[in-house]
Formats: sequence, structure tokens, C-alpha cells
Amino acid sequence: MFKKFLILLMMPLICLGCKSNGLNLKIRYVQIQGLKQGDRVIFEQNHIGMVKGVIYSNDGFFMVDLVIKKDFAINATEHSRFFIINDSQNNSHKAVEMIQTREGGAPLQDNIILDGSTMSSALFDQLMEGFEKGFEDLKKRFEQFSEDLSKVPESKAFKELENELKCLSDEMKRSGKAMREKIQKELLPRLKKEMEKLRERLRKFGREEELKPLEIEMEKIRKI
Repeated sequence: MFKKFLILLMMPLICLGCKSNGLNLKIRYVQIQGLKQGDRVIFEQNHIGMVKGVIYSNDGFFMVDLVIKKDFAINATEHSRFFIINDSQNNSHKAVEMIQTREGGAPLQDNIILDGSTMSSALFDQLMEGFEKGFEDLKKRFEQFSEDLSKVPESKAFKELENELKCLSDEMKRSGKAMREKIQKELLPRLKKEMEKLRERLRKFGREEELKPLEIEMEKIRKI
């Protein structure tokens, strides 16, 4: 009886000791491409952890147990993506690479289960987050310009907005088809709403025609 009681007392300490050694994650993959126990986890070319084990679950997925070194655990957040690559330091091994799709985010909890990514989907998410941030910056410019419409020099203010739209157009041209379609469906409708708000403000000042250069850039983006 005393022995069982002692074990119960020690269990929290044992678990605490395990957690202090690193962050444990479970990543679910459809395919693991030969990944196995002992393979590395990499973040920004740093060796930040290892694969503790791989099992095939009853629901048809591979469950990969990872442990992230405690010094790097802070980098594993809700915006992290994990995908399998060839280990650049050992061609006979695979590795799990972790990337961030955006800065910040809540840290991942110990023993959380996550869906794994492919390299293309992870990089797509990262690129989309970049476009999302760019859109938010552009939206703020629209809003600020709308608020200061009566004070801001016309040519300078509109030129800045026009340049922002040109930059978005250039980025889209360099993007793949899937990315362009996502931007067309998700970001452009929101951008058009901001344009309409600006149009209403311009109408009150009798300056609606000044929106024409921005409309031309928007049409170019729509046709990409």
C-alpha cells in the first residue's frame, strides 16, 4: 500500500522531468517517406530535436513522435508547420523540418497532436501569410488615407497607394497558379470593399475621378 502511495507521489515529478527535457509533439502524416526513429528535427538549419518513434495508427495514418529540445521549444507555435525532407547532412536519412508561417503565436502544448504538412503546402501557407500581412498593411493605408483625405496632398497620397497595388501585382505574377487563385478569391474581394469605402469618401469631396489610377491597377491584378 505504502509502495503504491509512493509511486503516485512520484508520478508528477517524473512527468515534470520529462517535460523539462523538451517539448513532445505527435505529428500525423499520410506518408512518411522512410522517416524513422532517431532522425533529426530541423529549424532554420539548426538541429532542434529528434524523432522518438513512428507508429501506424488504426485510422490509417502514421503517428510520428517528436521531441523538441527545451532551448528551441519556444519556436514551436500555432503557426509552425512540420514536413518531411531529405536530411542534408545524411543522404540516407530523412528529417522533419519546422517552419513558421508567421511570427508570434501561442506556444504548442506538450503532447499535442498536429497534422503534418508537405513541403509545398507548408511553404504555400507561409507565402499566403505574407500576402495576408501585405493586405493588412495596404488596408491600413486605405483607411489612413480616407481619414486624412482633406489634408493629404493628392498626388503623393494616391501615388503611394498606386505603388502598393503595383507591388501586389508584381508579387502575384511571381506566384504559382494556386496562390494566385487564392488571392483572387480571398484577398481581392476584401480589397475591393476598401476601394468602395474610399470611393464614398472621395465622392463627398468631389474627387471621385482621382480613384481612376487605382482602379486601373486593381483591374490589372484581377486579370493576372
